[in-house]
Order: sequence, then structure tokens, then C-alpha cells
Amino acid sequence: MVEVTGNTAIDSAEKRLNELGYKQELKREMTLFKTLAIAFSTMTIFAGITPLYGSSLQYAGPATLVWGWVVVCFFTWFVGIAMAEICSSFPTTGSLYFWAAHLAGPKWGPFSSWCCAWLETIGIIAGIGTQAYAGSQTLQSIILLSTGTNKGGGYFAPKWLFLCMYIGLTVIWAILNTFALEVIAVIDVISMWMQVIGGLVIVILLPLVAQTTQSASFVFTRFELAPKSTGISSKPYAVILSFLVSQYSLFGYDAAAHLTEETKGAEKNGPKAILLSIAIVSLFGWAYLLALTFSIQDLGYLYDPNNETAGAFVPAQILYDAFHGRYHNSAGAIVILIVIWFSFFFGGLSNTTSAARVVYALSRDKGVPFSYLWRKLHPKYKVPSNAVWLCAAICILLGIPILKINVIFTAITSICTIGWVGGYAIPIFARMVMSEKNFNPGPFYLGKASRPVCFVAFLWICYTCSVFLLPTLYPISWDTFNYAPVALGVSLGLIMLWWLLDARKWFKGPVRNINNQNGKV
Repeated sequence: MVEVTGNTAIDSAEKRLNELGYKQELKREMTLFKTLAIAFSTMTIFAGITPLYGSSLQYAGPATLVWGWVVVCFFTWFVGIAMAEICSSFPTTGSLYFWAAHLAGPKWGPFSSWCCAWLETIGIIAGIGTQAYAGSQTLQSIILLSTGTNKGGGYFAPKWLFLCMYIGLTVIWAILNTFALEVIAVIDVISMWMQVIGGLVIVILLPLVAQTTQSASFVFTRFELAPKSTGISSKPYAVILSFLVSQYSLFGYDAAAHLTEETKGAEKNGPKAILLSIAIVSLFGWAYLLALTFSIQDLGYLYDPNNETAGAFVPAQILYDAFHGRYHNSAGAIVILIVIWFSFFFGGLSNTTSAARVVYALSRDKGVPFSYLWRKLHPKYKVPSNAVWLCAAICILLGIPILKINVIFTAITSICTIGWVGGYAIPIFARMVMSEKNFNPGPFYLGKASRPVCFVAFLWICYTCSVFLLPTLYPISWDTFNYAPVALGVSLGLIMLWWLLDARKWFKGPVRNINNQNGKV
């Protein structure tokens, strides 16, 4: 919707932005479809499921993995609906931390905003690292299969080369986000169609290509622990860990909220993009899980370090077994892995876009050290280029332990999920406890359903954050230790200390840069 004032056309979302105290600085040229594409690419069908599929399958077998997706999807809808309502009321690029500040009120607003901003920042930057790691892991498998497989003398990239691939992806994403935002919007549309079409092809083709497929009873009812491999013999604990793949896959839909200052009609299109991205990923993700699980040829062989993929990447072995069993070569598996690799590439690109917007918004409100650097926009492209490169640099630092630690991906995904999803909890909790008369609803409004929806969403987020702190392998050693609790504890401890000693004296949450009374900056 566009309003015309004098000779100037004002988008309805820009008008709402002005009412909230911000002037329009970013280019508002994103349509619903482009915003949905970026949100969808941030979640992605393959990028969440593929890297954690093998470990989640091993904990408790296929039935828990498959039905776990349904359970997690159910509760994810509560979170998404709660966020869509808030997004409709506050269409700003600061999104979560801006929401927290306004919903928590003048007394608790600054502290809520501070906590939310830093949780979101930590999570979303770590999210770039998860995409870079999983993309490098997929590329490692592509190279291995292309050069002869593990059994045929193929090349398995060592840790130093793996780290170089990780860094290379991060730098490429930063370059594209600095100089090619319009190209990114086009790329994300391509990504969406590629994943939808590619997902359909994989879901349909893979079970058809596999020489044998598993029975429905195997997929939907088989429950099997692997204590020799995981060290876990407790059934409830194994079930909890098997759900991690679904919980890691089903977030990131707030990317649509980060782009609301660049989206036309954002007070309507932001919520639509959030809910549509959840719907698409819920359906296609489950279908992808089923296709992989039905196509398993030998469950035990998937984890054999002497198999064709060195036991390093279970989905790659499933694809290899299917296509090699039918056609006696690796070509089909390699093509599918390339499609999956592009999903990681597009996901990392979108994560970088979102992360830079969060850092930019927080810097605009002076909530980051040296804020004056990170809130600067590129003079030509009008993107927060300094914030882009700050995110890339932190992501690279997160990846350096790849050289020494075997469970680095577990730690990065835990940090990403707890920070990112934990950031959702604060505005949702504030919305749940605030007085309804103080809430200025947008076009998407839940009415009396708001509080129960927010309550379920908040409890689910607390549960999700808790389980990602758990050890994932036993016995616990330096190779199996989930260091996410330590990393998060140190980071959040320093952030809280900063708040107590200094930031509480000057950080007041989002800082208005426009005077609503006279319309002047």
C-alpha cells in the first residue's frame, strides 16, 4: 500500500516506520516474493537437515527422526504465529531487539532490548558459520566421490583445506553482500525455485533410483539405540537428541523481519513471509527426510569409516548407494550433492544479509563497541558494508578450531540455535505479559489468542535452548565435549558484566532518528 503526500509517494510501512521514530534510510524495493525467498533461503530445506541427519538417525533410529520433525513443526508454528503478529506491528530492520524494547515498556525495555540484541547477534553470526561448515563438508564429499571414493583412492580434504573452504565461502558471501544486494535478491529467488524444484526431484527420484527401499514399518516404527557408537543407552535422552536435526532446521524465518525496512507493505508482507517460509520448509523438509530414510540400503554401513564416503557424511553415502547400485557410477550422487551444496551457499549468503542488518540496527542504537564504524552505509550501494565484514571476521574466528576439534560443528550449531532461537523468547514473553491496551496491533492480529500462543511458543523456545546445551556423545572427552555452554557462558557473562558496569547507564534501546512531532530528523 502506498500513500501520496504532496508529490511524494510514501509506502504504508515507511509511514509506520516514521511513527516508530525512524527515518527511511535503506532502499525499500523488496517485494513479498523476494522477502520470502530470502527468508526461505535462510531456513533452507537441505541446509538444516543434511548435516545433522546422520547423527540424529543414529541416536534412536528412523521412527524418532521422522516423527520428531512433525512434533517440532507443530510447536514451530506457535513461535512463527507469535512473531508474525509482532512483526506486523513493528516493521523495522532491528526486528527482535526493537520489539523487545517496545513491548517490555520503559522500565524493562532497555535491558530486554540489550539481552535480545546480543542473543540474536551471537546466534545469527554463528549461523553463517554453520552454513560455511556444512557447505565445506558437502564439498569435501563431492571432491571425494569425484576422485574415486574412499575405497578407490579418492581425495579426502584434510583439515587445513577444509578450513580454507570454510573461510573462502565466508569471504565470498561478504563480497556479494557488499557490492551486489540486488543480485542477492535475484539469487535468493533462484535459490527458492532451485530448492523447491530440486527438492521435488530428489524426493521423487531418490526412492525410485534406489534398488531397494525400506518398508514403512522401518521408517515409521523402528526405534533403535546405538550405545556402542554414541555412548547413550537412555531411551528418553536418545529421543531428545534425535529431535535436534528438526529443531536446528526450523528457525531462521525471522529473516523476513530483518528486511522489513527494505520491503514494500512490510506490515502485511513481513508476517506473510514468516508464515509461508515455515509452511514450505515444514512440508518439503519432511518429504526430504522420508526420501532419505526410505532409500537407506544398509543402516550400519552408513557409519563405517571404510565406506565410500569415509563414514563422514551419511546423506552422501545414501545417495552414493542409490545411484551406484542402479547405474554403477557416482555421477547421480555428485549432481544431487551439488544441488545440496548450493542450498548451503544460498543459506550462508542470506544469513550474512540478515546478520549485517542486525549488527547495523544495533550499531545505529549505539549498542556495539565502535558503533560509528558498523552503522556506516556504503556510499554507493547503501548497504551496511562494515557490518558485513565484521560478521564475516567473527565467523572466520569461530571456524579456526576446525584444525584441532572434531565436534566443532556441534558447538557452532548449538551456539547458533540457542542464540538465534533464544532471541525469539524475549519479545514473545514481553508480548505475553504486557497489557493489551498498550499494544498497537498491525494488520495481522491474534486478539484473545495472542497470550496462549505466546505461552506455548515461549515454553518451546526454553526447551529448545536447553537441549542444545546437552552433551551429544559419551564418554565426554576433549573430542566429544560440547563446548557451547562454555562459549555462551563466557560471551553472555561478559555482555551482562558490560551491562552492569557501564551499558545500563547509557543504553536505552532503539534510538529515534526522526522527530514525529515536526517530521524533522
